Amino acid sequence: MLIVKRVVAAILILLAVSFAVFTLLYLAPGTPVQALIGARDATPQLIETLNAEFHLEDPFLVQYWEYLKGVLHGDFGTSVRTGAPVSELLSSAIPATLFLGIYAFVLTILFGVAGGIVAAVRHRTPLDRGIVGMSVVGVSTPAFASGFLLMYVFSIQLGWLPTIGAGEGFLDRLSHLTLPAIALAIGGAALIVKLTRAAMVNALEQDYVSFARARGLGQTKVIAGYALRNALVPIISGGGLILAYVLTGAVLVEVTFIIPGLGSLLIEAVNSKDVPVVQAVALIFAAAIILVNLIVDILYLLVDPRIRIGRKAA
Repeated sequence: MLIVKRVVAAILILLAVSFAVFTLLYLAPGTPVQALIGARDATPQLIETLNAEFHLEDPFLVQYWEYLKGVLHGDFGTSVRTGAPVSELLSSAIPATLFLGIYAFVLTILFGVAGGIVAAVRHRTPLDRGIVGMSVVGVSTPAFASGFLLMYVFSIQLGWLPTIGAGEGFLDRLSHLTLPAIALAIGGAALIVKLTRAAMVNALEQDYVSFARARGLGQTKVIAGYALRNALVPIISGGGLILAYVLTGAVLVEVTFIIPGLGSLLIEAVNSKDVPVVQAVALIFAAAIILVNLIVDILYLLVDPRIRIGRKAA
């Protein structure tokens, strides 16, 4: 029942976001027709075509309903800048952004959780202070700044990895997106380190951990089977935020490394006042954030049975 409520709430939020995104056309300077024409010549034929395609002569709610039906069928309109269907531009941009986001998220979780565990196990030691200090630096470093540094060191000076582009094929794309993924993962990993360390320090001080050690269980078994398992809730919460960030916050990183993803597409659309593309990218980013939050809510129920038991008792 709780999952059903979360799904219904996510759908309602997505509808509200779609309505807000649709109003971008009316918030743009000038009339909706002028916003859709862009830099093209405002010929009578073009104006008539736009009025028919976007139902601009219909009432506002009717226009939104037609827009929503089109989105549900994968039709986001036509790009003002290129004249191509927006869905085609999205289909060519989404793979690079999705690959980059997942790659950066995996690096974030691996290094963030590992660093947090080490810091918690070595609590109040120089190693702990060093990891915490590096995490503070990582959180404070903008992704585009670390991207320029990584590009200069590993691409220009050492020549180990490609400088720009997204690559073709899995291995080539993996090579091209390694530096952007690391730049994007630095800040997220630093946050996960802090969350994991705090949760693990608290878990390691609990009685069940002391009892497990008294039974003669090894350090690895105690950490993985007892402490980490009970520290997963805040880690999952932070991981959900990081996943939403790496999927939607890669705009500057994609521009830095000239990656043809959603971030670059959004920047080009904003610069050229391509309202249909801006609407589509904004809606996709919002849907990604809502979906990630829904997944995090479901994982809460799977990881922590106390939430399910508390709901049933209530």
